[in-house]
Amino acid sequence: MDNKEYLSRIYEAAGYLNQRIKGDFPEIILVLGSGLGDYANQFENRVVIPYDEIPHFPKSTVVGHSGNLVIGEKHGKKVAAMQGRVHFYEGYTMRDITFPARVFTALGVKTAIITNAAGGINQKFINGDLMIINDHINFMGTNVLIGENLAEFGPRFPDMTEAYSIKLIDKMHEVADHLNINIKEGVYIANSGPTYETPAEIRMAATLGADAVGMSTVPEVVVFNHGGVEVVGVSCITNMAAGISKTKLSHDEVKETAEMVKGTFTSLIDNFIKKL
Repeated sequence: MDNKEYLSRIYEAAGYLNQRIKGDFPEIILVLGSGLGDYANQFENRVVIPYDEIPHFPKSTVVGHSGNLVIGEKHGKKVAAMQGRVHFYEGYTMRDITFPARVFTALGVKTAIITNAAGGINQKFINGDLMIINDHINFMGTNVLIGENLAEFGPRFPDMTEAYSIKLIDKMHEVADHLNINIKEGVYIANSGPTYETPAEIRMAATLGADAVGMSTVPEVVVFNHGGVEVVGVSCITNMAAGISKTKLSHDEVKETAEMVKGTFTSLIDNFIKKL
């Protein structure tokens, strides 16, 4: 698909969303990962739009991802939330999985709060920890910006020195301290999946400086940065990674741990939005 057609699809989806909400789109977008989507149910004056109603939006096939865009209000602020995302391993292209991020950027989003479920590499972590992402390593084998540049959104060679906003990281720490949450901070490494990593791959990731591992986040962070959107990211450590965990890994464990820490996670994000 050439840029002209891709841009046409972006603006068609953006136009549809503007029509559905009958007003300005929120400047805050949340991307809620595995088992974390319930927070959007707390929004006031909610408008729930299934992904399959939005033109050209990719549909999630992963259990635990509801597949809705929820738009509403929280603490007097207009907010939007993706209840689940699509992943590279589902067979989509990089442009497909970051299509929503492009649409939100076109709609004027200024701040993206991105969450995920991740495996713990740092051996000081335990199941249920929350980790503020301060940097990432792209180990997915490709980059979403390969191909003709979408000059309407950003430069050919975007700087990634501060892919995760230092200002927002500091604010997230302030909120966690206020709530007495023992939050961690570290580097997230993204692999393509869908297999969990081997113990040897986890040892390699640790050597490279990664603290947590997952199969998402990096492509949308790159796209949001390309479009000038400030990003803050939080990983829920739902399991310890292969070779560290004493049991075999499963998506059931991911969902169970995410459910266990949902209250703490929700409180963190909720109070962060309050402070924005």
